[in-house]
Amino acid sequence: MTISRSFVNICSDQLPTTRDFYVDLLGFQVGYDSDWFVQLSDQDSDATIGIMARDHELVPEQARGKATGSYLTVVVDDVEPVFARAKELGVPIVEEPRDLFYGQRRMLVTDPDGVLVDVSSPTAAPPTGL
Repeated sequence: MTISRSFVNICSDQLPTTRDFYVDLLGFQVGYDSDWFVQLSDQDSDATIGIMARDHELVPEQARGKATGSYLTVVVDDVEPVFARAKELGVPIVEEPRDLFYGQRRMLVTDPDGVLVDVSSPTAAPPTGL
């Protein structure tokens, strides 16, 4: 088996607002935009996010509730400009940037649908096996 790609689909009640959150805060670009699905990608990496209308027939019943038990991690070169932009945009900040023991600086925010987003940047070489 070969995995050709993997990405998360965020279920949303407000596609345009959620789309704009990821575009404005993290610089994702819109690759596809409809009334039921938005695909975002980064021009410099393979990073992709899907956003689907929570009540669309293609969304499994089990995925229609609010996001819990998981969070989205986006690794960037430097978390500090993202933190400044988040404050400028009035994004709900759960945790301000702080250094973690495994060699990353992390901040936590929530997107318009309540998804917890971990924005991190490396501060040192990661431990072996991470």
